[in-house]
Amino acid sequence: MSYSEALRYLYALGRELASPRQARVQKFDLQNISTLAELMQHPERRSPCVQIAGTNGKGSTAAMLESILRAAGLRTGLYTSPHLERINERIRVDGEPIADDEFAASFDRVRQIIESAMASGALAAHPTFFECLTTLAFDAFAQAGVEFAVYEVGMGGRLDATSVVVPEIAVITQIDFDHEAYLGHSLEEIAREKAGIIKPNATVLSAAERPEARAAIARRCEDQHARLFELDGLWKISGVHSNDGFYSARAEWFRDNSVVNLNLPLPGKFQIRNALTAAATAGLLAERDFAINWKAVERGIANVRWPGRLEKISERPAIFLDGAHNPAAARELRNFWDENLYDRRIILIYGAMRDKAVDEIAGLLFPRAARVILTQPNQSRAISVDVLSQIACHHAANCESAANATEAINRARSIASPEDAIFITGSLFLVGEARSILRSAGSLPAFLRPNATL
Repeated sequence: MSYSEALRYLYALGRELASPRQARVQKFDLQNISTLAELMQHPERRSPCVQIAGTNGKGSTAAMLESILRAAGLRTGLYTSPHLERINERIRVDGEPIADDEFAASFDRVRQIIESAMASGALAAHPTFFECLTTLAFDAFAQAGVEFAVYEVGMGGRLDATSVVVPEIAVITQIDFDHEAYLGHSLEEIAREKAGIIKPNATVLSAAERPEARAAIARRCEDQHARLFELDGLWKISGVHSNDGFYSARAEWFRDNSVVNLNLPLPGKFQIRNALTAAATAGLLAERDFAINWKAVERGIANVRWPGRLEKISERPAIFLDGAHNPAAARELRNFWDENLYDRRIILIYGAMRDKAVDEIAGLLFPRAARVILTQPNQSRAISVDVLSQIACHHAANCESAANATEAINRARSIASPEDAIFITGSLFLVGEARSILRSAGSLPAFLRPNATL
């Protein structure tokens, strides 16, 4: 099966995330992914791994940890979702998305197993898009001889396809409201779903701050006889410095009194906690006899790249891409504006999915923007421009609509002065689409064109 055929097959399986109505009638469990892993002779067991769940920060933390492991000399695998521009971005070996032919070869192996299992009755239903892609990642990492893998949970944790792995450390980042229709309408319920990645006798690192979430994680650890480390009990921060939205932190690791200097190439003060989470994971892995030292931690953090998260891609006017898709992320984006762009006029391009807390997000962001341009990502779950306007325009002093991302970007650039800042946000689908549009227009920096690693 060719690469293009593999993509057609995958996307023909339907949406990555069903609507809440569909979710209520679908059966969610680990049966399909467990059967696939067994039939493929458990490729996910051929390398040690870390699994990372959470509401916000899990992708950045995963990227930082992978960069640390690579700096320590390990051949790494990184599995994340969603992708921005190309599906290969989700499956990376040594920091690079796997090649098209490798993607196709792994998928062909997965497809043959699926078809055989369907014919024999070993699979009662066809695996979902995410189950297929997760199995593909397991196979691709095994074929590449990965020495350590990092898996970002797609959504939730308890029933996520990545949860067939048995990680060295189960990591949980910040817990907040998102995907309530699927995960529950309280922080305790959401945290319970995220904490479902915790298995018997596991080692767990939690960066959650909200009391309800911490309590739910602690109860799960107690039930599973797991060893829990909380981030704030591992580090003492002795200094934080900022420069144009980029931060550095000096912290003492309580377990051996080492001092670690973290220089973050990802903007936003919230990235300090993500960096400390990745560094703490590395520290705990070192205690489990993995050859990782603090110099590798510092190098790995300093060299990480994670696009689409407060990513500045242009000057005069400044253009930022940021996938602030829930209220917690919107609060961090607003903080970034207040701390670094307090004297700048902001033009905001916004589009969202139907399952998002649009009114709350708009209430946080729209009043600060001089102009809001609403649009619709080219994705089946997107809120239409007309509906979005009815829900959110009342939060903005100046609000208008654009039929698509290209029109929205052109409109924003036409009204922006060189001193303004344009932010494209609300959905990673919109961010990825905008990135492709700006790449085609030659608007991305040279190091991001045309075959740059994403």
